[in-house]
Amino acid sequence: MSKEQENDTGAEERIEHLYEFYVPPGQQPERLDVYLTHVLPNATRTKVQKAIEEHAILVNGRPAKASRKIQPGDYILCRIYKPPPIELVPEPIPLDIIYEDEDILVVNKPPGMVTHPGIGHRRGTLVNAVLYHLGLREAQPLEVNEDAPEEYIFASPQIRPGIVHRLDKDTSGLLLISKTSRFHPHLSRQFATKTAQRFYQALVWGSLPAEGTIEGAIGRNPRDRKKFAVVDPEQGKHALTLYTTLERFSIASLVELQLKTGRTHQIRVHLASIGHPVVGDPTYGGDKPYGIRDAGDKHLALQLLALFNRQALHAYRLRFIHPRTQEWMEFEAPLPEDFRRALALLRTYGTPALS
Repeated sequence: MSKEQENDTGAEERIEHLYEFYVPPGQQPERLDVYLTHVLPNATRTKVQKAIEEHAILVNGRPAKASRKIQPGDYILCRIYKPPPIELVPEPIPLDIIYEDEDILVVNKPPGMVTHPGIGHRRGTLVNAVLYHLGLREAQPLEVNEDAPEEYIFASPQIRPGIVHRLDKDTSGLLLISKTSRFHPHLSRQFATKTAQRFYQALVWGSLPAEGTIEGAIGRNPRDRKKFAVVDPEQGKHALTLYTTLERFSIASLVELQLKTGRTHQIRVHLASIGHPVVGDPTYGGDKPYGIRDAGDKHLALQLLALFNRQALHAYRLRFIHPRTQEWMEFEAPLPEDFRRALALLRTYGTPALS
């Protein structure tokens, strides 16, 4: 059986879920962590072991080790703390609107703004701003299964009203939003089938050829599950990125990239995999002067890094078919201030661009 009660942990009120039960007759001896992974809803062994270490799980009223062998008749009490139910709260956050009609909205997302609510980002997202822009003022409760893992809750369509695709928090640029549920599937399908076309500009370390193709399956990094990496095809999803070098400098290149697939962190992972990480990217090695040994070049590289508190990646062009008129539409977003200052620095003190 289970029950709930509210618990104030300080920064955010969380809900305590109590699970209590007796191990049934006939149960074979089994490690406590293994057993609970099977009987607790949406449990993983890592989460169970963490709860055991924090003494949130008691066996017969006493803390127990993960390796303890459970026995028939054991009384187990588990205290699991989860965030409260999610609400989408309209917020009066300014939007840089590139285009708007009765059906769609195209916005230029600034760096640092999360696209939609997620773990640790329930307010201040693009979705919160769009809800307010569309005239909503009351919080919108989400009807989701409270026992579902949070990664599924935050990926549910309900938490992304109108959002057709997404950008990483620190990637700036164009995002398409459907203002009505009628056309959302049509627009989403364009991105799924790659009918819609997305172009990015990035500053990367080093000098790339005039153009090229980066192909490699992307999956979780086996050494760090919070990151992604190019992996064996059977361990990831096929990914394809095209690039054209627009300008070369002594320490970096300005490149245009087109996504042919839409994997998480695709551009950043692919560029890092060929030894040209995105300037300023702390996750994939771009937050340090990459491959630079000359003292003068290193000084210039540090000046370049000082202009960015994020990865130098901008979604600058977007092409898609309007769901009502069936006409092709194309929009561009100007490079943000950090990009413009970086290019001015490189054009002044770096090697001139090559044709």
